[in-house]
Amino acid sequence: MSEPVAEMEKGPNEKIFFSLSEYKGKKYADIRVYFENDESEWKPTRKGLTISLDRFAEFKEHVGTLEKFLTTQGHLPVDQE
Repeated sequence: MSEPVAEMEKGPNEKIFFSLSEYKGKKYADIRVYFENDESEWKPTRKGLTISLDRFAEFKEHVGTLEKFLTTQGHLPVDQE
């Protein structure tokens, strides 16, 4: 089971899907690259990341740390709120 929540374009024939998945009764946050096949169907690749929900807060914290680093180094713009 996989329930897409959001997606973003990665390239002309690739997208990154953000979804909730389940494996052996346990739920996971899944961030995965999909490609468009010859029949115009989006298919998952092995490229991606699956995170158990009990570690999602830790993952999100580290993404925030990366964002702060990239911002202070001038690689990302400072948010204008």
